[in-house]
Amino acid sequence: MYKILFVCHGNICRSPMAEFVFNDLVKKRGISDVTAESAATSTEEIGNGVHRGTAAILRRLGIDYSAKRARQITRADFDKFDLIVGMDTANIRNLQRISTKQFDNKIHRLLDFTDNPRDISDPWYTGDFESTYRDVLEGCEGLIKWLSGFLHS
Repeated sequence: MYKILFVCHGNICRSPMAEFVFNDLVKKRGISDVTAESAATSTEEIGNGVHRGTAAILRRLGIDYSAKRARQITRADFDKFDLIVGMDTANIRNLQRISTKQFDNKIHRLLDFTDNPRDISDPWYTGDFESTYRDVLEGCEGLIKWLSGFLHS
């Protein structure tokens, strides 16, 4: 089983959106050898549920997120997961600080798996969860495409 950990600052907006959208996409495509979870780089939201903006999108998509509670990434996660995927450049810097150099090859930005690499804006600040969803979906589609070539080569 190939394990992915999506990471953002608080683990209530972008990374849980990516976790649930990604898992829904792979399930619908019959891909059973990949799974994803999500975590935060900060401690600010630990134990909190998904932000109402992300929750509204996941409900609209028919995706159950109710058990999700924010958690912080640990050093053990760098061993446990095959790929650590941050939402923006600040997440990547924080992940590199938390980990050791030996794990740098596991750390990537989600939209780097697309033809238009960029940060995913934090809807906590922008309030634009729809743009975040479009970016997350684009990134998850790109990641699935990359994984298809990577896992089956």
